[in-house]
Amino acid sequence: MMEILVYLFENYLPDTCPPAGVLAKRLSAAGFETDDISAALSWMDGLAAEHQASCDSPAAGSIRIYDEEEQARLSTECRGFISFLEQCAAIDAPLREAIIERALALPDNEISLDRFKIVVLAMIWRTRHEVDALVLEELLAEEVDEADLEIGEDVTRILLN
Repeated sequence: MMEILVYLFENYLPDTCPPAGVLAKRLSAAGFETDDISAALSWMDGLAAEHQASCDSPAAGSIRIYDEEEQARLSTECRGFISFLEQCAAIDAPLREAIIERALALPDNEISLDRFKIVVLAMIWRTRHEVDALVLEELLAEEVDEADLEIGEDVTRILLN
């Protein structure tokens, strides 16, 4: 499924991504498995719904407390990374909550930092959220596990444009 998300980053702008039926056919023609396509499209549907949900802005100086499931599934590195993104004003509270929700929608028992970064990229891509180049560089750091996927220069080019 993560390979499909990266394929979307590389080949489509959020506004030009075709409807699910057409996209499924294109992904199949690109060689992706039917189960992976279904999982990715379902995850993307949740992405769109989550983006429309609202979140009250927290009071100044407040901190995000993670419940037991979030702590179990989001590694310490993931939680630290989301804190880093907030501290450097790369994301706001509603986007943070959407990122956490979409990460928890992954089937993984524990989400690695590499996969978490892909979720963050998906949210930035989908919402067209502007991100500082240094933060984007951190998101695209060469820590991505080869078993997950390879993020190439095309993703950097697309996200910076």
